[in-house]
Amino acid sequence: MAAAVVAAPEVLRECGCKGIRTCLICERQRGGDPPWQHSPQKTHRFVYYSDTGWAVGAEESDFEGWAFPFPGVTLIEDFVTREEEAEMVQLMDREPWKLSQSGRRKQDYGPKVNFRKQKLKTAGFQGLPSFSREIVQRMGLYPVLEDFWPVEQCNLDYCPERGSAIDPHVDDTWLWGERLVSLSLLSPTVLSMSREAPGSLLLCLAPSGFPEALEGVMAPSRSVLCQEVEVAIPLPRRSLLVLTGAARHQWKHAIHRRHVEARRVCATFRELSAEFRPGGRQQELGQELLHISLSFRGRPM
Repeated sequence: MAAAVVAAPEVLRECGCKGIRTCLICERQRGGDPPWQHSPQKTHRFVYYSDTGWAVGAEESDFEGWAFPFPGVTLIEDFVTREEEAEMVQLMDREPWKLSQSGRRKQDYGPKVNFRKQKLKTAGFQGLPSFSREIVQRMGLYPVLEDFWPVEQCNLDYCPERGSAIDPHVDDTWLWGERLVSLSLLSPTVLSMSREAPGSLLLCLAPSGFPEALEGVMAPSRSVLCQEVEVAIPLPRRSLLVLTGAARHQWKHAIHRRHVEARRVCATFRELSAEFRPGGRQQELGQELLHISLSFRGRPM
């Protein structure tokens, strides 16, 4: 299938924002000085380098030339081709998009879940979409995604005309397992990582030629408060991101409005937690979810 330019749908005049979350649509409708606040920028910005696994102080910042290891991030570039990307988005746009928070639209392929009460329903869940079968099979070719069997796919549509963003958060750990996997389509963006825990990060003075040269990294000799740090992870178009370990559980992830410069579609895949896997307390329910999910006959919930 030949690659095609996928135009953004007509900008919606309504939004799905609730509570303190806002987008450009509801901000314009309310007018005046908004009483709500957007997430403040962190004091110190570091940039993640996927070829080394280190976060390095941004240029012209107080910590330029300083770095610390940032484990739990795997970035696979060009995971899909341009033709596959165009076809996937075209198939997504054939299904209805639902309004969501902060200027996003979404399509959910998964069980209905009440995370607060830790309850779920399988009624209506028919599996992941058919076009994801090959994508999931391809994931298994990478060691970090060995035995990765998703039971949920959430498609999110970001658009600068709506002021789309997603607030800093850590994904649920009751139902969702160790690995979070996201495929970025149509345009690049930046995933911003932050941590509210007390304490400090120990920094090393990076050697000349960093990030290529790691042999000369010196012992930690400087520190910075965790709460003042934001790590920027560049996400190229058509790349696949895997978050595990500390990046999954200890750091919040977000996409700021300023980093959405064109339409972007993200497909996020989630696996089951230990409670729903073999040997877990709800392993039978987990097997049912997997059986439905991997039938690849789903429609958005």
